[in-house]
Amino acid sequence: MRAEPVDGVQPSIIRWARESMGLSVEDVAHKLKRPLEEVIAWESEDGVSPTYAQLERLAYKVFKRPLAIFFLPAPPDEVPPAREFRTLPDADMKTLHADTYVQVRKAHAFQITLKEVFDGKNPSVKQITHQAPLDIQQPVETQARAVRAALGISLEDQLGWKSDELALKRWREAVEANGIFVFKAPFKQKDISGFCLLDADFPLIYLNNSTTKTRQIFSLLHELAHLLLNVNGISKFEASYMSRLPSAERRIEQFCNKVAAEMLIPSDDFGQQIARVPGNAESAQDHLYANLASRYGVSREAILRRLLDLKRVSQAFYEQKAKFWASQKKAASGGDWYASQNTYLSDRFAQEVIGRHYRNQISVEQASEYLGIKAKNFAGLEQRILQGAAA
Repeated sequence: MRAEPVDGVQPSIIRWARESMGLSVEDVAHKLKRPLEEVIAWESEDGVSPTYAQLERLAYKVFKRPLAIFFLPAPPDEVPPAREFRTLPDADMKTLHADTYVQVRKAHAFQITLKEVFDGKNPSVKQITHQAPLDIQQPVETQARAVRAALGISLEDQLGWKSDELALKRWREAVEANGIFVFKAPFKQKDISGFCLLDADFPLIYLNNSTTKTRQIFSLLHELAHLLLNVNGISKFEASYMSRLPSAERRIEQFCNKVAAEMLIPSDDFGQQIARVPGNAESAQDHLYANLASRYGVSREAILRRLLDLKRVSQAFYEQKAKFWASQKKAASGGDWYASQNTYLSDRFAQEVIGRHYRNQISVEQASEYLGIKAKNFAGLEQRILQGAAA
């Protein structure tokens, strides 16, 4: 028996769902392995609707949307990334991968879930977005010290961390303790470092877990600076995109980079460390950059960037070394699925969900839905979350 088209599916909904993922009709036809004319017809007022099986594939496999949304009378009011984020050039926004659109949508969904789990009130007594707002007109060094003080991390604390993994854990804990929730995901678009979403009560940072730990630390503080400027931001790994931004947005990105760099590598201490380095630091051996990077728990590129800002190396030298170091990075190996899922979740959020389940306030099914997993995987993830709490 031939499958019949589904009644009640609005062409405008299919068009909206496609465009919200940054896909062309050709992309959709390719993913579904259907004729292009058929996909075009689904978006036409005079066209034929997809069958139920086709609609399921569109919803779950292509557009990553719940099936029910395709039976709405009109597209929902959802701000597209092009309007939400002003910190990427227009051309770069047009090349965002479908996976990046999905990650942004997941982040919005997490904000809604956070409001439900915490009953609409941020659990932090101190909220850094209220305590340490940034002003692009004011000196970077003074403001960076104020943000570090608000986070409660001294330089002595930082120098005592013996690994990049521990450094990332401590910075992330400090940010979350001050009212900002930090999630991660392995982005398929590798050049995206992360993004942040404003909210009066539940501001959120989302990091690309596919990058190195040192890069994630820098991205965390860069996105924190966005939030403290009261700006939604999305950032790329390579800084060259900034040169393509309008002047106002370029100043914001450069300012956020400087704040993150000053927090991680304070100027006064860094000045002491490089006092014996030759005026032209390009003649220094690579172990100098490695030792300084190890001291602050940052990448060698971050150290070289500070030297570039001080005009101790040239732009050409910086770009050449940064490109060479990037080529040396090893691909991450696979690992424990439960450990990975735990890493992706905001620690404070995950522990609150587990706590509510233990207090019989939510079921296993509801807790699993909040955590974004299947109920059958709850016990394994629960164990990982509790191990993290005990660490």
